[in-house]
Amino acid sequence: MEEVLKLKRATYHLWTFTISKMISSFGAQVYAFAISFYILQLTGSASNFALNLICSILPRTLVAPFAGYAADRYSRKMIVIVAQIATTLAILGLLIVSLRADLSLVAIYTTTVVLSLASTFSSVTFSSSITGLVDEGRIQKAMSMNQMSISFAAIGGPALGGLLYGAVPMPVFLVMYMVASIIAVILESTMNFTLFAKRKEVVEGEEKEPMLQSMKEGLRYLKNQPILKAIVWISLFINFLFGAYMVGYSFILIEKLKVASEHFGLTEGAFAVGMLLLSIYFSTRKEVKYPLLLSKRSIVIMGILMGAVALPLIFSMSYNITFGYYAVLMFCLGAAMIITNTPMQVMMQKMIEDDYKGRVFSIIETMAMALMPLGTVIYGFLYDLLPAEGILIVSSLLLIAVVLILARPSVIRTAHPELK
Repeated sequence: MEEVLKLKRATYHLWTFTISKMISSFGAQVYAFAISFYILQLTGSASNFALNLICSILPRTLVAPFAGYAADRYSRKMIVIVAQIATTLAILGLLIVSLRADLSLVAIYTTTVVLSLASTFSSVTFSSSITGLVDEGRIQKAMSMNQMSISFAAIGGPALGGLLYGAVPMPVFLVMYMVASIIAVILESTMNFTLFAKRKEVVEGEEKEPMLQSMKEGLRYLKNQPILKAIVWISLFINFLFGAYMVGYSFILIEKLKVASEHFGLTEGAFAVGMLLLSIYFSTRKEVKYPLLLSKRSIVIMGILMGAVALPLIFSMSYNITFGYYAVLMFCLGAAMIITNTPMQVMMQKMIEDDYKGRVFSIIETMAMALMPLGTVIYGFLYDLLPAEGILIVSSLLLIAVVLILARPSVIRTAHPELK
């Protein structure tokens, strides 16, 4: 009877978690859209816009290890709720400033830093809590539904922001985000984060491990898990090499091929639709039997698709064929990204012990967040010096080579002994 009640509670968590993420992600997307436009209209400066991005990325990179330590040492439910309340208060502060006077860049940057810090604690803690919220058989469903909510927000957020921007004043955007954040707090407060958790009990009077020592212990744990180590290295190389696509895609379509802004937006929408449909598929199907093998094959396909972005620069195509080609390509790339990420995330959720999840996920987040700006800067510099098609093709070949080496047959057999 108790087991049946736990499973019912897990089903409740599945939906509460998804709705909470969707509401907060949607609010964040609409806010990000409105603030980006506001900064560009206020200053007309790309550097001010870029500074807002730095205020978002840099705090995440610096704070992620501390978020991981907190997630492994303190109440995960409390961390998630406090982070969401901090988000609400930051938006309330910006709302008060906007009602008393015009929004200043200092107020926007300060709010962006607070939102970034709160988001880091919330995302690392939620990632660490999946196996405590739902039963083992539905981890893939939980990961897929989480991705589904993010994809919905990625599609709908900018669309709603675009419809409202100019029609309603900035305080309306802030109130929308604040209401979304309050609903998320209420939903998260009803969840039991320890329903299926297997964390060690803290003994009364036992001395807590110092923070630095605890972080080192997380690194040591990661080093002693060869499969986990391989997954982390693959993730890092993908994050870095995908800078070729992140920078090159917009550059090629807008600068080189002169694709109209509305058509460019539709191709990016196709990417989000590909992610959404595959997330729905994974949420309804059985768990993948050989996750690392499937992810390996999917990364190879992603490498091929990344190289294919350069084809219209090599072979002449009409405008309509070019637009259709990129729409299909982006749809496939979005789908491949989910096929790569979901099985890997499920595998990591099952492999990492509950007491180390916060630190391991924070290490991954820190390194990935550090490599993304680095990749963007390096590729931005390369695209000014070298032909775009050459950069994309070489990067795609490197990506394929990296995954074939790091996920070689011996590593796959270690991860899935039944393949022997």
